[in-house]
Amino acid sequence: MGLGAALFAATLLAYLPTLSAGFIWNDADYVTSPALRSLSGLWRIWFEVGATEQYYPLLHSAFWFQHRLWGDTPAYYHLLNVLLHATSACLFAAVLRRLAVPGAWLAAFVFALHPVCVESVAWIAEQKNTQSLVLYLLAALAYLCFDAERRPGAYVTAFVCFALALLSKTTTATLPAALLVVFWWRRGRLEWHRDVRPLLPWFVVGAAMGLLSAWVEKKFIGAEGAEFALTLWQRGALAGRIVWFYLGKLFWPDNLIFIYPRWIVDASAAWWWLFSAGAVAALGGLWWLRSRWRAPLAVALLFGGSLFPVLGFFNVYGFIFSFVADHWQYLPCLGVIALAAAGLTHLLARFPSAVRWIVPALLLATLGTLSWRQSRMYADMETFYRTTLAQNPGCWMAHNNLGNLLRESGRIDEAIGHFEQGLALTPASAKAHNNLANALLDRQRLQEAGIHYERALALQPDFAHAHNNLATVLRDTGQSAAALAHHATAVRIDPRYADAFNNYGVTLRQLGRLPEALAQFSQAARLDPNSAPAQLNLALVYSMLGQDAESATHYREARRLNPALPDLSAPGRSR
Repeated sequence: MGLGAALFAATLLAYLPTLSAGFIWNDADYVTSPALRSLSGLWRIWFEVGATEQYYPLLHSAFWFQHRLWGDTPAYYHLLNVLLHATSACLFAAVLRRLAVPGAWLAAFVFALHPVCVESVAWIAEQKNTQSLVLYLLAALAYLCFDAERRPGAYVTAFVCFALALLSKTTTATLPAALLVVFWWRRGRLEWHRDVRPLLPWFVVGAAMGLLSAWVEKKFIGAEGAEFALTLWQRGALAGRIVWFYLGKLFWPDNLIFIYPRWIVDASAAWWWLFSAGAVAALGGLWWLRSRWRAPLAVALLFGGSLFPVLGFFNVYGFIFSFVADHWQYLPCLGVIALAAAGLTHLLARFPSAVRWIVPALLLATLGTLSWRQSRMYADMETFYRTTLAQNPGCWMAHNNLGNLLRESGRIDEAIGHFEQGLALTPASAKAHNNLANALLDRQRLQEAGIHYERALALQPDFAHAHNNLATVLRDTGQSAAALAHHATAVRIDPRYADAFNNYGVTLRQLGRLPEALAQFSQAARLDPNSAPAQLNLALVYSMLGQDAESATHYREARRLNPALPDLSAPGRSR
């Protein structure tokens, strides 16, 4: 009890900077969107694939309930993530103690305070890691009870926890294989009836969820295209390097970066194969050692097996930025940490009592300090992107997203600089061209903006936002007739794009086609009931048509949505 309380206190202290941090990057895709905050939205989370960023319905249900409790206040999301992480660390100790592994609590503290875990804990969207790991470890603990006592209730509890873990993040599908490795480590062999057969349903359910996640990554998130066109040889070479990269960061957590530079995989270069050859040689050596000491081979299998979904053999959307990320080894690092803690505990047993306390204390203090320092980069969006760029200047995503942030805050010229740097790094990115064009449009550099919108559409003809934006440029340069074609294309590509309908209506109004303009503004208002511009445009068109009562109704609604608009009904004002 005392060690558990101490672990929670140490974890909270190490992650103290995150408690005052804000939202970053794609947190908005996970903190429940307005369209999903109702009971019908909760239904969509479970039964409409594509309604959320990824099909993790239990995770998004948890976010749904959290939003009901504390809305858009980031501090509570951060606190919950830290508490979930500390809970996982305590469960990790419980699993190791159940397995009689020495140094169980030391391993738990190392995991709780290790800086490679910061990305999973300080990034709100990665609650999928912290939540799923709690359920993964509960499932493991319950199954170990079943293995010892063969009680059906323990099996059912374990399977339910496993299913809930899958519904939070599907990389937990590796649990049944991990359990078989643990049983082999403990007993030196596996029995079909005792060990394998009870886990067959787990493998089936895990494989089904894994296939579904892979399909969602490709269909809804975009894990396909030139960035993912790797040959089998390239994927094999990549897997070896990824394994050693993660081991290196685990034992020497220096220069941890939110987005690491993306490697150029050259399978024809001999040095690339040294990583895979080294991994195979290491496994061979551990296999030879197994008759005397099975633990290292078991840990290697646990580490490589848990990493398997992100070793490069499957397309993961994050590969578009980098082939490695700290949050991908959040679960896999457990086995390595357990072995290292057990080894250190065994080694320190030969030394005096003072040494047995001082060495772990120094280790944990160092890890906690590194985590505290790493946590500070999550303070706010601008700090987050600037820190990423300071460590990885070639991160085109950070340049583009920082540019968008600067543009929103009115620092247009600085935004243009980052957009240009991002475009230089990814000249074939339609989004990069579109972002730069948006900033140029803010500076009324219409001709340059139009060129970049056209380049964006040449690269991605179905880019609805670029069609909408190019239509604006064409309209503002006196080419309203040409603009109409792009307006029509934008709303055809994305029938839920409210701003595109509103923009379409503006062009039609300028051409004097008022009934058509009215239809477009009405559609924009239906799609986005909180759009003050759509209501204002409706008021204007109704006024132009001489329908003053309707005009007044929509103007009142526009003022409700945007109180900064003047009150035209006040004395001394006329409409």
